[in-house]
Amino acid sequence: MEGPHQGLWYKAFDNIPGDGGTQYVLPQRSFACDPQNGKGSRKVRFSGGYNVPLDANPFNSWAKILDCGDIPVTSYDNVHAIQQIEQGHNIILTRLPFTDSEKIGPSKTGRTLPRVITLGGDHTITLPLLRSVVAAYGPISVIHFDSHLDTWRPKVFGGAPTSQAAINHGTYFYHAHEEGLLANDTNIHAGIRTTLSGPSDYDNDGYCGFQIVEAREIDTIGTEGIIRKIRDRVGTEKPVYLSIDIDTLDPACGAGVRYECGADDDGGGGYAV
Repeated sequence: MEGPHQGLWYKAFDNIPGDGGTQYVLPQRSFACDPQNGKGSRKVRFSGGYNVPLDANPFNSWAKILDCGDIPVTSYDNVHAIQQIEQGHNIILTRLPFTDSEKIGPSKTGRTLPRVITLGGDHTITLPLLRSVVAAYGPISVIHFDSHLDTWRPKVFGGAPTSQAAINHGTYFYHAHEEGLLANDTNIHAGIRTTLSGPSDYDNDGYCGFQIVEAREIDTIGTEGIIRKIRDRVGTEKPVYLSIDIDTLDPACGAGVRYECGADDDGGGGYAV
């Protein structure tokens, strides 16, 4: 961790450098998180962090932001790596925040907890992160921006030759549902535009508690319509886990990034999304 270990924060960044749940990828992709936060933030702070459209500078805001560095993750055993991710995240999540630490919050203990932003890593990391979050809050609603469903049954996605292989970047939400981590019928995808094994994939997605907003809907209902769908589905009163895969954007907006499995699905959102 950078900064005093005894310090308190409100927003925390942690990294998970690993690709253990994907196939046919360039491993270096997972290490992009290093410049994305720590070194990137120092560069932006030096040149000025003021954002004109938002009329805000996050480095001068009320929130204290701390880079917590990398969660140590083995590259040899995906089962153990998933346990490391859950434990490392929970250590950060359960510390007292810098802001509102004395106020009553929505966690199981009634405390206000830090807001943790995690940079992967492949999308399999969502399962151990949800386990950590649910341990603190109980079943959680999910907003998932992605071009893929990631709720596939293991037999459909990857074949599940072993129990370890059954947990991967296309099945983690299925496992989250089976483990009772997801709040019932308050979860939603946005940006979906992938090919399927068949219509049953959408049926299984509904079984897992998700509603789907396809990428093409932006042409009919617009950005405001998509936002309205998300708010109507998830609500505004309970804790929410936000998960974002870069491939929710069009490949043209991810220059220099190797999308998982080469799944460069065109037709995604642009820079203005």
